[in-house]
Amino acid sequence: MYRKISGDVKLAAIHLHEHQLLSLENILACVGFSESTFWRILKVWRETGDVVSISNRIRGRPRILQCDDVLYLVHLIRHRPEWFLDELLVLLDTNRFVSVHYVTIHCELERVGISLKKLKRIAKERNE
Repeated sequence: MYRKISGDVKLAAIHLHEHQLLSLENILACVGFSESTFWRILKVWRETGDVVSISNRIRGRPRILQCDDVLYLVHLIRHRPEWFLDELLVLLDTNRFVSVHYVTIHCELERVGISLKKLKRIAKERNE
């Protein structure tokens, strides 16, 4: 119950059914899923042309900051590590036309590996 079924197996079952090579009973016995699962897969196949529904491909919330925006922030930090998050927020808004919360900037910087400790080290290296 609730196991992942390979897309190849789903596709094989649909081709066997559409080309009438085997009966539905034999197909289901071979692939090992229920009749209701087969009809659901067939419906998705006929609607989208693929055996995996779109909702199963994309997970999570889309990111507000794109890769270029994060690279811009990293460049700013390498140039001026003493800037605060609210200053980065204003620069991002005025130069990249992206309005986000400062917590989003903090989370994205942590995700790319820039922590407060690294910022202090960068700032210290610049002062020396």
